Formats: sequence, C-alpha cells, structure tokens
Amino acid sequence: MRNALRLRAAHAALATALVAVAAPDRLDAQTDQYRSPAGVTYRSMPDTGAVARARQALAANPRSVDAYLALGAAQSGVRQFREATETYTRGLALSPNNALLYRWRGHRFLSVREHDKALADFQRGMAIDSAVYGIWYHLGVLRFLKGEFDAAAAAFARGRVIAPDPGELAGSYDWGWMSLMRAGRRDDARALLAGMPDSVTRAPVAYSQRLRLYQGEITPNAMFTPADTADVQVATLAFGLGNWLLLRGDTTAARAQYTRAVASGGWPGFAFMASEAELARLARR
Repeated sequence: MRNALRLRAAHAALATALVAVAAPDRLDAQTDQYRSPAGVTYRSMPDTGAVARARQALAANPRSVDAYLALGAAQSGVRQFREATETYTRGLALSPNNALLYRWRGHRFLSVREHDKALADFQRGMAIDSAVYGIWYHLGVLRFLKGEFDAAAAAFARGRVIAPDPGELAGSYDWGWMSLMRAGRRDDARALLAGMPDSVTRAPVAYSQRLRLYQGEITPNAMFTPADTADVQVATLAFGLGNWLLLRGDTTAARAQYTRAVASGGWPGFAFMASEAELARLARR
C-alpha cells in the first residue's frame, strides 16, 4: 500500500513538472503562432487565468482526457494554438484512439496553417468515429481552402446531418452552398438553400447573415451592422460578401472584400484563411 502511494505521488509530481515545462513563463506571455505570406506575424493573446487554471486541473488529474481537452480549449481561447496542438498530442499519448483529440488537434493544425497535419488528423479521427461533426466540418473547410470544392461540398453534407446546434447548422449550409457554387453545381446549390429550414437564417451567427444575402433577403449594404466590429466577425462577413461578388463575376469588388477580411486581423477565422487563399488564386490569374 505504501509503495502504491509513493508511485502515485511520483506520477503526480511528474505530471506537474510536465505541465510546468509546457507553460509560458508568465500569464501575459505571448507566442508566435502564424506568419502570413505577406510577412505578418500573428501572436497569441495574454492569458488572463483560464489557461493557468486548466493547467492546474490537469496536474491534479493527469489521466483525464477531459482535462487535456479543457486545457486545449483554454489555450485556444487565447489563440495559443501551437501550445494546444502540443496539449492534444500529450492527450493522444494517453488515449491514442480518441477521435475528439484528433478532431481538436486537426482543427488547431488548421489554425496555424499546417494543412497536411490537419488532414492526417481528420482522416484518423473519422476512421475511429465517423459521427464526430467537427471532423467533417473542418475537413470541408480544409478542402475549400485547397480549392477542392466538390470534396468540400461532400464533407459539409456529411456534417450537416449531425450538426449539434443551429449555429453550426448555419455554418454547414453556408460553406456547403459556397462549395457547390464554386464547383459549378448551381442547381444543387439552389436546391440546398430551398430545402434549408427557416430557423437557420435566424441563428445569431455571421453565417446566418451571409445566408440571407445568398437568398436575396438582404442586400450587400446590409451585411454589416454597427455591432459587427470583432476581428473574426468582420473577416467572416467580408469573405462571404467577397465570394458572393466573385460568383457574379466582379473580381475587383471581391478582391476588395478579401483584402478587408485579411486587414481585420481575425487570423484564426476560416474566412480569413479563405480570403488569403482567394487572393492568392486571383494573383495567379
């Protein structure tokens, strides 16, 4: 019994030491996360305490997958995405067949533009559990970024039937419509909007605003409201408008909206990533 207690204490001390090694030196430490093609370096935000608390919780319960997930979520909340991928990697060492850990690590690889690693994680995760919504949704985003629009549409269709809430459902319809349109499948895109529940456009998310534009319920001038000031929100709305303009053949106006999305500073947003990709595609024309 005494030896077992000593072993347990040694394991706890080791876990605490590992957590301490991975932790920033200060709560306000900020780390480099992503360097854009334009040469802009984006950094994490200061931790106001959530990451430190999550680290303490993990140190107290180092065999808990939920504690790894919670720490990764706290790190992601302050844009410590590279640190989050390390946290999920440590979780996978504990639970190598956990689809949620692959889902979240893949998401965070996507956040720092490590697309091959993200794809590998999504594929591993879906092989373990094909009912994880976030795997399909983020795989769709990755396919869209690569210009693989048919594959993106298929991924969003798989995710749409298992979307966990109205906001996620709106996102799946939005990206699904964009993917179909970009794949040249306009009839399928029209059918998708025609079969969309009315509740989707009432969800309090930017995707609902974009969907109302696609349906003709609002004009481009009504896309932005005075409340739309957050960086990721601005990027999301600007990209949606840019894509809508591109589909109408107005590449000049589309480019202006993609540039607006990138200028927002909302670099973790998928719309920011997609705007970067579209600007690069337009530059190659």
